[in-house]
Amino acid sequence: MWALLAVLCLALFLDGLDYTMAAVSLPSIGSELGMSTAELQWIMNGYILGFGGFLLLGGRTADLLGRRNVFLVALAVFAVASLLGGLVDDSLLLIVTRFIKGVAAAFTAPTGLSIITTTFAEGRQRNRALSIYTVFGASGFSSGLIFGGLMTGIDWRWTFLFPVPIALVALIVGIALVPKDRPAASGGYDFLGAVTLTGAMLMLVYTVVTAPEIGWLHVKTLVGFAVAVVLLAVFVVVERKIQYPLVRLGILANGALVRANLSFIALLGSYAAFQFVVTLYFQRSLAWSPLEMALAVLPVGMLVVLAAPYAGKLIGRYGTPPVIIGGLLSLSLGQLLFLRLDSTPNYILDILPTTILVGIGFALTFPSASVQATAGVADHEQGLAAGLLQTSGQVGSAIVLAVTTAIIASSGSSDPASVEASADVVLAQFRPGLIFGTVIALVGLAVTLVALLRARSRATR
Repeated sequence: MWALLAVLCLALFLDGLDYTMAAVSLPSIGSELGMSTAELQWIMNGYILGFGGFLLLGGRTADLLGRRNVFLVALAVFAVASLLGGLVDDSLLLIVTRFIKGVAAAFTAPTGLSIITTTFAEGRQRNRALSIYTVFGASGFSSGLIFGGLMTGIDWRWTFLFPVPIALVALIVGIALVPKDRPAASGGYDFLGAVTLTGAMLMLVYTVVTAPEIGWLHVKTLVGFAVAVVLLAVFVVVERKIQYPLVRLGILANGALVRANLSFIALLGSYAAFQFVVTLYFQRSLAWSPLEMALAVLPVGMLVVLAAPYAGKLIGRYGTPPVIIGGLLSLSLGQLLFLRLDSTPNYILDILPTTILVGIGFALTFPSASVQATAGVADHEQGLAAGLLQTSGQVGSAIVLAVTTAIIASSGSSDPASVEASADVVLAQFRPGLIFGTVIALVGLAVTLVALLRARSRATR
């Protein structure tokens, strides 16, 4: 079981690694391909669009068609798309490969999580496995900064080629270790539900990430939102009437699962905004090299690796809500401290405290939300629960990042990605975006805290 866990951890590590390596390379890509800040977000949101749009379909497909086949095929597609991404010369083709990789990750991520939750017994064993899984996933996000800095220092294309051999190793070992399984769910495939839900997610994310460029009240934006709402309404009607739904709507009555999803949105959304701003500001305005920028935020990854293994013990002792609260509190404090940043920052006083607190927040929130989202869920719906969690995080982070970009664009007349803009001017434009990301973290903290206080109030009656 633990050898199998290692393979699943490697696949999750790849998802985080690829996302953050691409983030580090954004300034270099923008300079070579002549992309603005609004266009650069598509390097990130192209991935998120595929990931968020297909996650629920990926998780449920694993339940219906077998986890082994879905996991291995998606991993192979990820490797091929990574190779193509490092070879293309056109910005549009680059974004397309990012989208394909996001779709592939939408199948590997929930499938890998559901393999763990159906292999390891609920309780101490599963908590330990998920804590280890979290270490690899979160360390992929953090180490991607280091590898991204190293690869971008050579050529930004290497940030897209670097995951290829890792994906191939995971695929080869996975063929040997991932056990054959029978479909966990019975019944037919909800094709209409899959089409309407995936279409709604794609339209929602696409509309949100394009709105900052064309305007939130533009006809295309309003039509996009309307189409997303209509598709979601059709999806709900279909799921209520069909015998074997893609998403059993009753699962949303699980309050703990819903709160775990909200915590994931707060975590990944606020971090996406923070990382986007930091990457551009440090490299473009402060003239830091990609490696210098990566080393500056290295404590985030180090603390995730060091602290995440203890998260399982904390969850076992205190339960998931207190651990989530502690994580989001640490994340919020870190981002609040970062608002003190000026155009001549002192690393020890202005940057290091934030990286430490953000690292602790990530290490505590990521595993506890994963445990809470899947606890008490039947084996045949583990893929669905995992898909819901990942979807909320990815779609939420796409929305937060798009709104952050819109706020930045509306706070000044110049493009902050321009090398001509002074550090003071850029920071003034970026600060409202940082504030917005901090607010998202605080809202997530408030939701979990209120739920915990209500639960304890009922218990004392």
